[in-house]
Amino acid sequence: MKITQVEAWPIDLKLSEPYTIAYETIDMVVNVIVRIETDQGLVGYGCAAPDEFVTGENHTTVLKAIYDVVVPIVTGADPLRMAWLLEQLKPMLRNQYAALAAVDLALHDLLGKIADLPLWQLLGGYRDGIITSITIGILPEAETVARAEAWVRQGFRCLKLKGGQDVEADVARVRKVREAVGKHIAIRFDANQGYTVEQTIQFVMKTQSAGLEFIEQPTPKRDRDALKYLSSHLALPVMADESVLNVRDTYLLVTTNGAKLINVKLMKMGGIAEALRICEVARAGGVHAMVGCMDESVLGIAAGLHVALAQPNVKYADLDGHIGLLNDPFAGGAQLKDGMLFPSDKPGLGCEWIDKESSSKIVSDHVSA
Repeated sequence: MKITQVEAWPIDLKLSEPYTIAYETIDMVVNVIVRIETDQGLVGYGCAAPDEFVTGENHTTVLKAIYDVVVPIVTGADPLRMAWLLEQLKPMLRNQYAALAAVDLALHDLLGKIADLPLWQLLGGYRDGIITSITIGILPEAETVARAEAWVRQGFRCLKLKGGQDVEADVARVRKVREAVGKHIAIRFDANQGYTVEQTIQFVMKTQSAGLEFIEQPTPKRDRDALKYLSSHLALPVMADESVLNVRDTYLLVTTNGAKLINVKLMKMGGIAEALRICEVARAGGVHAMVGCMDESVLGIAAGLHVALAQPNVKYADLDGHIGLLNDPFAGGAQLKDGMLFPSDKPGLGCEWIDKESSSKIVSDHVSA
């Protein structure tokens, strides 16, 4: 079997409602779709959800990487030699994690389709479903509470509150949400690098009664000493997110007690293969993982779900980046029921492309340009 064609194109994905985190407000994102076809007519899809603040990429750099680097290497190759292909691409896509992830996802989608099995089963099949949190951006207190109550009514059992701009306001919102939703709903908090060490300690002390599950990336990503100090001095588990991009970051974190948890996102780590390695390195150091996401098509969410279902070391999931996208070109892949995500029983990533006409035009326009 040989790869005969590789195509990529950008898609603007509008959010039903803008949301705010510590450093930006988001109302629209761009994903890059990658399509890989073989000489036997099988097609694998992947997507990139680049975030300039996290990995320094955008859709333009991703498209350039796909056509300048990926196409010459991948075209004509055997898709089942995935490890060889990814090792050829890594040095040429250094620090271009989302671009690498898009190719990795498409190759894994092909692998499942060749085997005629859902990917999570091929990867190990440790569990068949997992609870996901639903994220609430930075909002005024009353709106935060109303949003939390609405999500709980829809069946969600875990809420993730964003903060990092104002410690006292964050404390008040967390307390009010706990009061509103009761003790049986899990609450997580993500400061998105917005706090100092002192502010983090202040926040944790003042929210003890709320019973948070963990606090995510409270301090700047390059300040590893801050994470280490907080992890060693706080009873509340500290999760590293932006501080962990690859296996080396993970190794340094677990060997220095840099955090009790890590957030594994395919788009910041280069895809499924690398995420699985990172989970195993974390496991060796006694650090559990959460599989998280960017704002991405359900195709990317499905890929994260397959990793979460396959890996014993994954304790949490935060796979809600597709919820609220108004024009997702894919369907299926991740089925939500009472706050839990379940995979499709279709082979590969289990997603179906539902906008074939516009994709053909987009690809044609991109190539002709």
